[in-house]
Amino acid sequence: MNRPPQVIVGAKLPLRPMHVWAIRVRLQIANRLRDLALFDIAVDSKLRGCDVVSLRLLDIIAAGAIRSRAIVIQQKTGRPVQFEITEQTRRSLIEWLKVRRGDPDGWVFPSRMDQSNHLSTRQYFRLVKGWVALIGLEPAAYGMHSLRRTKVAMLYRKTGNLRACQLLLGHTKLESTVRYLGVELDDALALSEALEI
Repeated sequence: MNRPPQVIVGAKLPLRPMHVWAIRVRLQIANRLRDLALFDIAVDSKLRGCDVVSLRLLDIIAAGAIRSRAIVIQQKTGRPVQFEITEQTRRSLIEWLKVRRGDPDGWVFPSRMDQSNHLSTRQYFRLVKGWVALIGLEPAAYGMHSLRRTKVAMLYRKTGNLRACQLLLGHTKLESTVRYLGVELDDALALSEALEI
């Protein structure tokens, strides 16, 4: 008997470090250069899916080299947000750009159907679901925002610095960051788990 796919309502889970490395390894082994570069820049940038797919080469390249930091204007808010491009991501982008087709000043991830346009958010959504399924995670529990949340969730767990998370996400209000990360619930559960009765 076929069951319908599971639907999970609410915020999508961030990836854990072991998940990030497992996805990277799988994509490297399969030689999926575009997917690896897309995955890496999505995790590093902490951008919404619409901003990740619409990155232009000018956003990430200066003087013929991949930048170590970039700044983009968010489509949703119209506000600039800065992000780091780690060594791992620079390597994967360099490998992708060696084989990428399309306008040399165009999209980092051009559409395969129409080189004058970028990869669609719908296709990006499908890719994210495929990546998490590739390592045995439940696709319904993860989505495009999982990649946006991954680094800031790790940063918050390590430092408790909400202001840093707010800046990295480009939120105007700290309350938005608290809600986005589910901080109050996580903190309350951690306190509760620490108590033994």
